[in-house]
Amino acid sequence: MNKKQRLLLIFLIAIAAILLSGCAGDPNVSAPGVTLTVDPGGDQKQVSTGVQLLILFTVLSLAPSILVLTTSFTRIVIVLSLLRSAIGSTQIPPNQILVGLSLILTFFIMSPVYGTISTDAVKPYMEGEIDQATAFKKAAEPVREFMFKQTRTKDLELFVSMNHGDQPETLDDIPTTVLLPAFIISELRTAFIMGFAIYVPFLIIDLVISSILLAMGMMMLPPSMISLPFKLLLFVMVDGWYLIAQSLSLSFIK
Repeated sequence: MNKKQRLLLIFLIAIAAILLSGCAGDPNVSAPGVTLTVDPGGDQKQVSTGVQLLILFTVLSLAPSILVLTTSFTRIVIVLSLLRSAIGSTQIPPNQILVGLSLILTFFIMSPVYGTISTDAVKPYMEGEIDQATAFKKAAEPVREFMFKQTRTKDLELFVSMNHGDQPETLDDIPTTVLLPAFIISELRTAFIMGFAIYVPFLIIDLVISSILLAMGMMMLPPSMISLPFKLLLFVMVDGWYLIAQSLSLSFIK
């Protein structure tokens, strides 16, 4: 058994120990080389700490998905991917560069939201001024406000109607489970609209180059080989990265 498998086994046993802590029977859980003991009559604070650690591990495992789905990352990475496809370069910039740039722009765009969370939720909780439930509620409010601003009313109404629950009277009555899918499809729609606008000038260059090559009888020469330098020249001359970063950043200001 290698190290990773051993750590996974320990983690699974820890989960089982927490789940079995309130059950009758033998409170000892053992495995080859590992023995965990849960005392039902022990300190409740220790049990509470174990549950909090389990919740923390779960949140950390879901952190990438939360980052992708509840922030500006989805729109940014799709637009940058469509930009690369429009230019005709399948590997340049590499995926690591596109994802890294998307993350940096995401942190820049979401910095006001993160600042509000730090001021209203994290710092008061660390100083003991509010409890954990209140901290989670205050931390969710700025994120929900950001998602509401970027979500179309049509998409929101769609998932509210499919929720088969009570009709919300205010935005606060809309659960996050309804807001999240509406926000995602709104982001996808906006990203594809921006991608279409980016595609048009590069498509015109492809059409012009193809027509010229066809008129010259050079049908065996791939048009993409000739059009790529002109696309790069156009993108550099108009300061494309500046315009892309500006457009993406301003698209979230409403």
